[in-house]
Amino acid sequence: MFKNLIRIFIGLMLFSCGKESVPKPKGDLRLEYPTPKYLNFSAPCNYSFDYSDFANVKDAKQPCWYNLSYPKMKANVFITYFPIKNDFPLHVKEVEKMVYEHTIKASAIDTKFFAYPEKHVYGNFYELKGQTASNIQFYVTDSTRHFVTGNLYFNSRPRPDSLAPAVDYIKKDLLHLIDSFEWK
Repeated sequence: MFKNLIRIFIGLMLFSCGKESVPKPKGDLRLEYPTPKYLNFSAPCNYSFDYSDFANVKDAKQPCWYNLSYPKMKANVFITYFPIKNDFPLHVKEVEKMVYEHTIKASAIDTKFFAYPEKHVYGNFYELKGQTASNIQFYVTDSTRHFVTGNLYFNSRPRPDSLAPAVDYIKKDLLHLIDSFEWK
């Protein structure tokens, strides 16, 4: 009987040897978005631009105002238009006020000036880093008659790490929008 117990014990030892079970680490969500195909949006207003087919353009509260909606990302870019009536500095000041209201939460604000003199398209592109309500803001103007602003907002809490892939995707779209922007 003692020999049988030893054999059972040795048998159990052989079968119980193996890798220790280790809990798997949490995985990060990998977000991949399609390569954009750009469509032309020609508003009945004084401007046109290209936008990604991943987005939808919807009318907003006032004429010549639009929502560029990214439904799968739960994001909106609010595009507004203002005619300039000897109040150009006021419009620029208002945009900068909206951008710099985020300095409380922003870890950095990158400003890029752009100019396409052949198309009379000028403006600033603001990228806000950190836990800000708006991640990207910009304005486009001809500096004499037309002024267009754009503000990116997500329908979620501002979590920079989680939103980074979506912000990068939309940032490329908005830079293309600005590159293709034309006045009528």
